[in-house]
Amino acid sequence: MEQAASDLEENRRQQQDLTARLDTLRQEERLLLNILSLTEDSAMVPEQAQGEEASSHVPSGSPVTAPRPGRSGTKRSGSGARRPGKQHRPLLKDLLLDVLKGYDEPRHAAELRDELMSKHPDRIPTPQVVRNTLESLVAKGLIERHKQGRSVMYTIVTPGGDVH
Repeated sequence: MEQAASDLEENRRQQQDLTARLDTLRQEERLLLNILSLTEDSAMVPEQAQGEEASSHVPSGSPVTAPRPGRSGTKRSGSGARRPGKQHRPLLKDLLLDVLKGYDEPRHAAELRDELMSKHPDRIPTPQVVRNTLESLVAKGLIERHKQGRSVMYTIVTPGGDVH
């Protein structure tokens, strides 16, 4: 009888431990869904660079209290469809490509950033985010990098492979 009571107590303690672990796993799932959502829009400007609150960084082992504002905790379907209610914004890489298409001569990243912000006042990428995005476009062969001394400038590559 005493052994059964002890076993029952141990069983309940294990259930509490498993419930706490399950809660932690659910919180991790919400965080991973948020990260997945961000990686799907990989070239989009990080929210903190746009003046929004940076709440996505959670140190290892820290509890996650809730998903970030504006994101739902629901899973995406396998089709890659966007969640209902999520407003679609053009990716930074597409906006930079559009700006670059307007020029025949190479342009500095700072010039491109300034024009982008004048055309899209809701987008305020940091200079580093713009440079990183431009370098990713260079790596994809969509634009070309030109160095003049310490200066780096960019031009669009036309569909025939010629530099614009």
